[in-house]
Formats: sequence, C-alpha cells, structure tokens
Amino acid sequence: MSHVILAAGDLAPDRDNYDESYVATRDALLQADISFAQLETSFAGKGVRLPQARHAVLARPDGADALARAGFDVISMAGNHVMDWGSEAFFETRGNLERVGMKVVGAGKNIAEARQPAIFTLGDGTKVAFLAYSSILPHSYWADERRPGCTPMRAFTVYEQIEHDQPGTPARIHTYPHRADLAALEADIRSAKAQADLVFVSLHWGIHFVRAVIADYQRDVARAAVAAGADAILGGHAHILKGCEVIEGKPVFYSLCNFATDLRMDPAHAASKSFNEIRVLAENWEPDFESLYNFPPAARLSIVARFEVANGKLLRAGFLPVHIGRDAVPRFADPGSEDHAAVVDYMQAVTGEAGLNAGYRISDEMVLVEVAA
Repeated sequence: MSHVILAAGDLAPDRDNYDESYVATRDALLQADISFAQLETSFAGKGVRLPQARHAVLARPDGADALARAGFDVISMAGNHVMDWGSEAFFETRGNLERVGMKVVGAGKNIAEARQPAIFTLGDGTKVAFLAYSSILPHSYWADERRPGCTPMRAFTVYEQIEHDQPGTPARIHTYPHRADLAALEADIRSAKAQADLVFVSLHWGIHFVRAVIADYQRDVARAAVAAGADAILGGHAHILKGCEVIEGKPVFYSLCNFATDLRMDPAHAASKSFNEIRVLAENWEPDFESLYNFPPAARLSIVARFEVANGKLLRAGFLPVHIGRDAVPRFADPGSEDHAAVVDYMQAVTGEAGLNAGYRISDEMVLVEVAA
C-alpha cells in the first residue's frame, strides 16, 4: 500500500473567514499522509512593515488555525514576504503555525534553524524530509548567524549587450547561482538524505508572470539538488504555472502557481506605476475590482503536486489540476472537464516552450509527470 504526499502552491489568505478558502480541497488534503504548501503572508496580531516590503498583508493569527483545519502538515516560510512585518511578526507567525501542530521549514531565528529539515515517518516506516529555500529576497530577508529570516538560494544577473554598435537594444540575460548558497543547499540535502529515505526541496524562485520562461539559475540549482539527493523539487513564486522537468528520474515542478491566494485591487493600485511595471510581464492582465483574485487569466490554472511513496521509494509523481475562480477558492478540476483539459493543455504548452523534457499522461489518480516519449 502506497502513501500520498500533496504539495500546493502559494498561500496568502486575506478575507474575513479563512476557512472559506479550503472548502473544496479540505477532504483531499486531510486524506493525504503529508500535505505541504508555501506561506506568502504573516499570521500575527501586530507588526511593523519593513520599508523594502512591496505587497504586504498582515493576516490574523487564526489564519494558522484555518491552515491546520484545511489539512496542511508542513509549511515553508522561505519566501519574499517572510520578514514583511518585522521580527516580532515573524516569530509570532512561526509560533502560530507550530501551535496548531504544523511543522515549519525554510525560516528560523538564525540560519542554523532555518536550514533544519522537517522529517515525517509514514506508516510503513518511510522517512520523508522537507527543506525550503528562497531566491526571491528583499534585502536582509535571509537569515544569518544572528538574524532571523529564511534560507537563501540567491542568484546573480548579468545583462549582455548583443549588438554592441546599437545602444538601447535588448540585452541577453544570464543568471547563475550564488556559490556559497548552492554549496549550503547541497550540504543540507546530503544531511537530510542521511536521516530520511526521501527529500523534498521547496524553492521560491523564478520569473513571476512571464509565460513559460525558466531562468538559467533555476536549471543549475535543480540539477545540483538532484545530484545531492533530492527526490522532488517544488517550485513557487511565479503566480502562474511553469513546465516540469524530469532529472535522473526525479520530478521538478518549476512552479505550482497559487493555491489559496487572495488579492484585491482598487483603482488607485491599478493605476500605480508599480503595478503597471509588473502588469506588462503577463500575457493579459486586466484589473477586476469586484474579484478577490486579481491575477492574470493564466493564474486561474493551477496544480497540486501528488506523489505516491512506499518502502522508502518514490513510486509515481504527477499533479491534480486546479481551477481558481473570481472568489479565489481553489477547486480540483474533474477529469474530462474543460478546466481539467485547460490545465493539462497549458502545462504541455509551457513545458514545450521552455524546452523541458516532461510529458503528461492522465491516469485514474492524477496527471502523471514522465519523460516525454
């Protein structure tokens, strides 16, 4: 008998009744042996917003209780909102998650704590470890020896002028991993692998809203992680789906998109320079002031990664298609439905456009991720 692990995308609840966000997915998350997601907000009663925070919402402490009732077991705090409301809110958020029985990865009072894996033992004795890192980092959001924050996996960007005699023409963009961060990630994975049979690595990374494109550093980090012993990679941050890759038999989900993410929009925000600088990255993005889900149309298509494991091995990997409507509530799409087909078609398209090697096959339990034939 196999065990089921589910991994959802970004969480950022911002509504009166947090339980509403999980009404359509609670049963599946509760039935899974382990359910994981990425937190993009703070669950705290008070905080002081840091000046480098861009979009920052301070969610109530009971948001953590709703996550536990929704079926989540392990939460990554490694992301670009981890310190939005300062150290006090950071510690309260982590404390609230742990208070309701969830394990936290990717963030801590210092870098040593942030690097600690969360380890679960399944009914057949299989041990599963989770680690989490962020490449999307406002200044000083990463932990160090004496500062709280998240586990960094930084990257550098170089712009190469292609036509040297043509000022102002578009540049070629190169990215590459921070050497020390990558070495630490590899060491963490090897250490976790010595304690567990399977290691799942969450990475908050990539280019938000831009269709299909995978940054060079992501491919480098993914390959290094798998070589170090990672059994699956769970990508977040992009707010749209990206394609999948299979590296040495290990699935890489470059972006799981959103899960329960509320985003209101008002006319002033829609007219702001900061929003319109981001808006142009998406294929299509028109504000909807009556909606609780103000993301581009592509963000309505999402997935929950699904893994079957037994006897210390990953047997099968794939995903459950999800559709997110104007109410920002994620709902699993039924096989054979238009929403199900839309997610699979989109995943096939962006995987091909990015030159990734994954193919998708619909089975009874999920859409399987395999090397394309």
